[in-house]
Amino acid sequence: MTAGARGRRRRQCAGPRLSPGRGGQDAVMQDPTPELTEESRAAASAEGGGASCLQRVFEEVQGSSQLSAAPAEPPAVTVVAVERYLAQAPPAAPHQYWYDVTLADGARRHRCHLAPRLNGLVQRARLRAGTRLRLTRCSYRYDEKRLNRGFLCLEGLERAGGTATAAAGTLPDGHRPLQPLRGDNRHYLPLWNNEDPYGDVWVPDRPPAQVDVDVSKLTNLGHLEMTWRSRVHFHPLLVRILHKSRLRYYGKPEKKMDMPYQAYFEVADGSGMMSMVLWNSLCPEWYHSMKVGTVLLLDKYTIKTSYPFKTHPTPGDSQMKRFATIEISLNVRDPPTEISIIPEEMVKPEWGLPEVKYRFITRSELDDLPNNHSCDVIGLVTFVGRAERARKREHSEDFWLYRWAHAIDGTSDQPFRLELFATSQPDVFEHIHPMTYLVCTQMRVIQDLTENPSRTVYLTTSNESQIFITGWHKGQPYTKDAKVKNFIQWTKSQSEADQIKKTVIGGYYPFPRPPDSFLKYCKNNEVESILKPIGEIGKEIEDLHYREHKRIAVQGIISAIRYISCRDAAEEAPGGELVQQDTSQSLGSSSASKEDCVDKGKNEEVKSFLGPPCTPGEHQHQALLSKGSSVKRKTPRRFSRDAEQGGTSVSPVSSYPYFTRTVRRKLGLGEYQHGHSVQDKSGQAVSDSLRYYTDQEGVSDIPETEETARTCDSWQSDLWAQVKDKLMNYFHHSKIFPESIPCKFDYVHKDLLMQQYNLHAAVHQPTEARTDKNINEFKSANGLGYYEVTVLGINHDIAIDVAFLPLFCPDNPHLFQLEDIQNDTLLSCMSCISARQQKATSSGRLRDTFPLSDEIVKAAKELDGKHVICILDICHLGDDKVEVFLSKIYKTVEPGVLDPV
Repeated sequence: MTAGARGRRRRQCAGPRLSPGRGGQDAVMQDPTPELTEESRAAASAEGGGASCLQRVFEEVQGSSQLSAAPAEPPAVTVVAVERYLAQAPPAAPHQYWYDVTLADGARRHRCHLAPRLNGLVQRARLRAGTRLRLTRCSYRYDEKRLNRGFLCLEGLERAGGTATAAAGTLPDGHRPLQPLRGDNRHYLPLWNNEDPYGDVWVPDRPPAQVDVDVSKLTNLGHLEMTWRSRVHFHPLLVRILHKSRLRYYGKPEKKMDMPYQAYFEVADGSGMMSMVLWNSLCPEWYHSMKVGTVLLLDKYTIKTSYPFKTHPTPGDSQMKRFATIEISLNVRDPPTEISIIPEEMVKPEWGLPEVKYRFITRSELDDLPNNHSCDVIGLVTFVGRAERARKREHSEDFWLYRWAHAIDGTSDQPFRLELFATSQPDVFEHIHPMTYLVCTQMRVIQDLTENPSRTVYLTTSNESQIFITGWHKGQPYTKDAKVKNFIQWTKSQSEADQIKKTVIGGYYPFPRPPDSFLKYCKNNEVESILKPIGEIGKEIEDLHYREHKRIAVQGIISAIRYISCRDAAEEAPGGELVQQDTSQSLGSSSASKEDCVDKGKNEEVKSFLGPPCTPGEHQHQALLSKGSSVKRKTPRRFSRDAEQGGTSVSPVSSYPYFTRTVRRKLGLGEYQHGHSVQDKSGQAVSDSLRYYTDQEGVSDIPETEETARTCDSWQSDLWAQVKDKLMNYFHHSKIFPESIPCKFDYVHKDLLMQQYNLHAAVHQPTEARTDKNINEFKSANGLGYYEVTVLGINHDIAIDVAFLPLFCPDNPHLFQLEDIQNDTLLSCMSCISARQQKATSSGRLRDTFPLSDEIVKAAKELDGKHVICILDICHLGDDKVEVFLSKIYKTVEPGVLDPV
């Protein structure tokens, strides 16, 4: 093949391109270690051998004097796994974690290291297990501290077509390597948080030991508390685990430790209760086996002074004595602790070990409990939200993983609202779905009745919480509890068909609502700077990681509102997704400032990986706009209408600032008529919900009246009409994605729904498709559409479009309660009107109703020109999808005085 032919073939097959590494650093493909040689042979045997594209890349790199190359024919490969581990670099290194990527080409599988400058691809879920890539640039690095040790480093990638197949699955058991490629790490971390156990190093369950317990040689916790200072060696202990904490990972790049893990337990005998700490390498070996209720025989342990700032669970038995000054320490050395699990059937009553007791409450009792009260709950899940993440510290790469759930127990028409953080039980956390029986222990009550008596109470997990779902209840001590038995009796009286109608899964969940006053919002927020300049929103969004949720406050002026039905949104977005076209490029002023392209250089690789910024059709529209751009125009005017299916399709043109009559003809839009309709080729009137920006040729004879400023589904202020074409920056973030919409739960397709609303898995695990159903096809659980709200900066030079999603479920009115925003006039009006539309649909008169009611317009006009504070919920959904929802509006009455709207 000639060089020209290779170049043509490369251009034809190449997809969106990541920029190459600096300084000509290229790539290679082989690991000379015996471990990877054996791995490759195993993979080849599993997949039937054959020519390997990865092997050819390696040979090309081997011929390079710089141990780097950009393959002339970038091979297409499948990402089998993306795995994370702690970086070991100088203290000033910018990256806290590294990533290894396992690739498969149909004949071989190889682990490669991802160049740290490309970490953002993983952190924003653009590079994930199951995706198809082409390797455009690679390098090879030898480990200079070891003999015959090196790894392939991925420097340049581009997205390839096709889908991952079962052949790209994981290696057979025993063949997957456990040790990361780079540094001295001996284990991988979970991909999205640090609290969950991950990998084969974590032993599932150790069998109970057949041990003869000599009671005469035992000591007890009370005796230890009195004598520990005068002893070096201690007699064996026989204790029962009453509480168990989540794992704590305390690894740092500057510290070298094999297994920097820690887990707390509360153990008890007849004399009282004491903390026990499992350290380091003992955590992978014993953490799964040490369950609440397990009886342990301990020997060769140490006693230390308790850590003063640790959390303490609330014991089920309030009379039990707690020894809080010391704790039992279990280590792998100095001395090596001996641990034995005693089978429950061998436990004798004369040992005096206490039973595990709980503090279960019913939903009818919850509202009377004080803030921070500890309790246990059981309920039938009616709603479970998507998994989201919250950054632990500003600018940190560490995140808390959490999700929301609702559960009912039959004692109240209100559900338990549960904020569930990951409890080091990933197999449970990822499989919570509606219609399962959920048990949560050591939950904390969150409510502040003094400042806001009507605020809905909710429960959140603590460090010692455990969660269990159907399939995990057998053998748990709580099954003996009276309230648990009462709940089971209630479920037997319920109709499963009736209950499943009320179930919802996933979507944006705006809870807890912001406080009623901005001063209280500031008090509850730990960030020093509460208010963000509206021009920095782009930077805030750029810095988000995958499924990271953040709440920010900006000052602005409510300037325009537009209602968008789900059907209109689907028409505006290709592929049926509930999104609008991104208008950030076409509507930006020529004098746009640097914020329009935040960190452009830093994310050059990311943008090229994602593909062209617009489709061929969009290129055509842009070319037409460019062609007529020299025509002089007056201030454009903005209109909106309801879209209907007509004889010809109406192109979505909301992305473009204006259209001349010539351009409209070329796009098939027809002439704009004063009667607020567009005539299609068959003569039928086609209403248009998409925004039309028209010039003087089309509407110069129409006076600027209230009718032009407000149509049936939009409103804009006089100020907005004056400044919208003179903005320095205009950010468009009113997109709605399938992941944003709560869905009615479908038990037949529960696996697909759980996969949609969980995080992307670290390892690709292809399963046989039971359905071809797309996530867009599931029935929405909320209203008929959403609102686009335009917020103008208080300096009148920057604006942002955000979304407001009215959440109302007619089958389950307690899921999204309207009273949650009753102190916010404008948002409350928009939610109430959407709730009324639910009734209009049943009468078949949906299109006769005006989504933007007089109440909404009145509420908007009350804010016209006034400075307000907008609370925005932002969340990164992976790839380039970021949702920005308006959650609360505060009104500033005068400088320094802040009141709710």
